[in-house]
Amino acid sequence: MAAELTAFRQVARESGRLWACTLALDRVLPFGALRLWPPRVVPAALLREQIELILRAWGLRDDHVETTVEKMLYADLRGIDSHGCSKLAFYERLRSEGRLNTTPAVEVVGDGAAALVDGGGGLGHVPATLAMEEAIRRCREHGVGVAAARNSGHFGAAGAYATMAADSGFIGVATTSTPTPAVVPTHGRTAMLGTNPIAVAVPAARNPPFLLDMATSTVSLGKLVEHWRSGRRLPRGWALDDRGRPLTRGRAATRHRRLTPLGGRPETSSYKGYGLALAVEILARVVPGADAAGPAVGHFFMALDPASFRDPADLVADVDELIDSMRTAPPAQADRPVLVPGDPEQRVLAERSAGGIPLARHVLEDIRAVALASGAAFVLDGGRP
Repeated sequence: MAAELTAFRQVARESGRLWACTLALDRVLPFGALRLWPPRVVPAALLREQIELILRAWGLRDDHVETTVEKMLYADLRGIDSHGCSKLAFYERLRSEGRLNTTPAVEVVGDGAAALVDGGGGLGHVPATLAMEEAIRRCREHGVGVAAARNSGHFGAAGAYATMAADSGFIGVATTSTPTPAVVPTHGRTAMLGTNPIAVAVPAARNPPFLLDMATSTVSLGKLVEHWRSGRRLPRGWALDDRGRPLTRGRAATRHRRLTPLGGRPETSSYKGYGLALAVEILARVVPGADAAGPAVGHFFMALDPASFRDPADLVADVDELIDSMRTAPPAQADRPVLVPGDPEQRVLAERSAGGIPLARHVLEDIRAVALASGAAFVLDGGRP
């Protein structure tokens, strides 16, 4: 097989059809052909430029471009690869099908005790940012602030918005529904819910803020696709077929789009993940009436001032102490220390800020295709293999 693939690459290069041949082979091989190419490492500044070029070609206004790029790079820099630039292909599909407004009027339409933001049918990054800013503003005035958004779209990583509150000295909560169902309720066999993430951020002093950012499914759809693309079989309990049976083949699982709730199976408490997903669906979609104004995507945010309860300096000191006590807990294996939520992302952030962001070949080529379809220049060939 290795010799055959080497010959395939050489022939494709000589004929100038490497990418077309790769796509054809990718459809045939069960593990996908794109994993045979190493990722390309791209400086964050170059990736920023590429995303900006595409979004401007779509007609987004400058301030919307700035906010959207910031939130997308938040994910890419922290290793949340399924929620950053890899979503451009999905956004382009929505745009080409007329299901994405690239010039939305994002505005606060309900401004009472809580804020209601309308996203205008565009991407979710701008309305989500505005909604959390409104929650933070109310928190400064009243000790707590709540906001929701409707008529919105995919907003990237939920942690980016919860962290906005923590950076202001507040406790932040962010949740969102998702554009299409992908999660099967416990005892069901049809996808009824999104991956519906929950993020909670709490400020600390000598540590980065505590940040829990989790899907309410056992795994995100993006991570499932990454497993398939890398040639790995899926752990049993991640995904189901249309009869409710476990799937371990990534290609089939991607086609069926039936993820399990957090917990995987009823005997390992999947009903808890199902309940959390349903709670998020109510807060983020039903409460703001996301269905009523357009696409069924909504968000919910809260900011809470610890000064309403105690001296904030004492609280952050106690958060530091709690975090440190977890990290120094005796590990079950010496080479696997106890971590706290957010630790892996902080490590990746340091690595990628200094050394660049690795883009899998399929992501790189997806972005190339999006740039071509958008009439934008493609600049990522300047990265290193």
